[in-house]
Amino acid sequence: MAKKGILIVISGFSGAGKGTLVKKLLEKYDEYALSVSMTTRAPRPGERDGEAYFFTDKEHFEDTIRQNGLVEYAVYCGNYYGTPRAYVEEKLTEGKNVILEIEIQGALKIKSQFPESLLIFLTPPSGEELKRRLEGRGTENAEVIAKRLARAVEESEGVEAYDYIVVNDKLEKCVEEVHGLVEAARRAPVRQKAFIKEIREELQRFTKGAE
Repeated sequence: MAKKGILIVISGFSGAGKGTLVKKLLEKYDEYALSVSMTTRAPRPGERDGEAYFFTDKEHFEDTIRQNGLVEYAVYCGNYYGTPRAYVEEKLTEGKNVILEIEIQGALKIKSQFPESLLIFLTPPSGEELKRRLEGRGTENAEVIAKRLARAVEESEGVEAYDYIVVNDKLEKCVEEVHGLVEAARRAPVRQKAFIKEIREELQRFTKGAE
């Protein structure tokens, strides 16, 4: 029996290391697939279209919304971000665990559409460390950093909606911890409905044959 993949949402404060964590998971394990988000924000240095994001303009993004081509979308720091529907459904059917690296608004929309999804929130060890990481990027000015820290305050109010919190202090340990949570989640009865149904029907046949 082919096992369907599960949808994994990885969120976290800007600067928590989500992108690096996801990259390491994809490098180390072949059962994951990354859903590339669409966004209207400008590319950062080194980012290429179709890898980090599908970069587009507001008009095209809003057309995609109207065509029901996204499983979720949200506005973050003045830009649209969204998850293309077709890729997600295709990879789940193939048995891949599809990772969505999205913010909290989108995560809650995913949970409402896909109740069996797994929500993981990534955080640095402290607020001070988060501020240090944002400043250390060197890609954003003080005003943008201040906006991201203000946004982090808002996001901290929604963390309780997630299934797990993972502290990203040492990267390799964090990667193993997230993978372990995914493996455990795959074995939860709520994500094994087809397998349970198959065994139940098989047992019922045995019972009928013994009558």
